[in-house]
Amino acid sequence: MLIVEDLKVKLGDKEILKNINLEIKQGETHILFGPNGSGKTSLLMTIMGYPQYRVVCGKITFKGEDITHMNINERAELGIGMSYQRPPSINGLKTRQMIQICSHNGVDVEDLAARVNFTDFLERDINVGFSGGEIKRSELLQLLAQDPDLMLFDEPESGVDLENIALIGNTINLLLQRDLHATEEKSKKQLVKERTKMGLIITHTGFILDYVSADKGQVLYDGVLACRSYPAEIFRQIKDVGYEECVRCVL
Repeated sequence: MLIVEDLKVKLGDKEILKNINLEIKQGETHILFGPNGSGKTSLLMTIMGYPQYRVVCGKITFKGEDITHMNINERAELGIGMSYQRPPSINGLKTRQMIQICSHNGVDVEDLAARVNFTDFLERDINVGFSGGEIKRSELLQLLAQDPDLMLFDEPESGVDLENIALIGNTINLLLQRDLHATEEKSKKQLVKERTKMGLIITHTGFILDYVSADKGQVLYDGVLACRSYPAEIFRQIKDVGYEECVRCVL
């Protein structure tokens, strides 16, 4: 599981995360709501290990190991992966090569690319000239190759048209083992127990909830985790009264 305890983070001289406490158990997916500038991406970047996000207090534990000061590559090798909202374009590096780099044990690149309708992009440079939806599919293809245990998604619906969002939602469900269906032999509870993948999904609009199921929701406001409830209920409150009033009511 992932455990974040009393986490305070600075970016430069500014404190951007304050006393964050978060626990994601094996098999769980959490949705993180919050307005722009509230610290959502900063939290994901801190969990992933970007050094400019400086932990000044607190602790991050993953799989029982203290990763608070681990390098990014060490966290990736331990089983953490991230889909970025605005990943860079990389001239000279083909998508096929990136997928091979992301894979630990070798994968069938053609098969993975077909799952996200991305076969025609394998010989193109990473994200060069890609649309918003194509960039998201490229990110998910890299996660499919890496197959991490904890996945961090930074606004996966951002910049995506309606043609792509259903595919992206279905792929996230696949990555998080939420595409399983109960059968006569296996009950729903048994299938839930079989999940091992964990997810933390940032959303600003809430549209991803139409396509991805989640266990818990939380609101991050002004660097503070201020609310915990069912994702659909939190989203309803946000739509009815806005972030600030929602947080004030809970506090």
